[in-house]
Amino acid sequence: MLLAATAAFSFGVAPARADVPVPQAGASCPAEFTDVMTRLPDVGDFLVCQASGMWAPVLAPFDPQSRWLSYGAGITLHGQGFRNPNLRSGQWTAAPLDPSAVCSADQVTVIGPGELAPVVHSPGESGQPLHLVVLPKLFTITMNGDCLWSEDQPPGLG
Repeated sequence: MLLAATAAFSFGVAPARADVPVPQAGASCPAEFTDVMTRLPDVGDFLVCQASGMWAPVLAPFDPQSRWLSYGAGITLHGQGFRNPNLRSGQWTAAPLDPSAVCSADQVTVIGPGELAPVVHSPGESGQPLHLVVLPKLFTITMNGDCLWSEDQPPGLG
């Protein structure tokens, strides 16, 4: 399954998954989401989809992750302009989980001590993958839409 999801990203085709339930600790998650992380919107807890097929809590800090699930109103993560970043800067692809989903991102970078840049909005199109650069010195990124976000790996490293 993971190979199929990787192939879908390589060819720019989004996996259609309208049946993915809202993540919560102890709830089931699809096998192709193994090692994918997400964040609960109200309490801010982090979850990871375990190989057992269950969402489990993750304690911070943790190493930057290369695959994230956004849903509903979106999730907000910290980048490399923040202590203990949740993800790395670089090329990323967001794949909509159903044909009507729209992936988008709102990024804020650090200009200097206590100074943040204006929001950079990266809009997506309904049912289409969004390719974007997660900016250097990223303070926060809000990943919007029912989407699976993956850090693009250089050839030979993925």
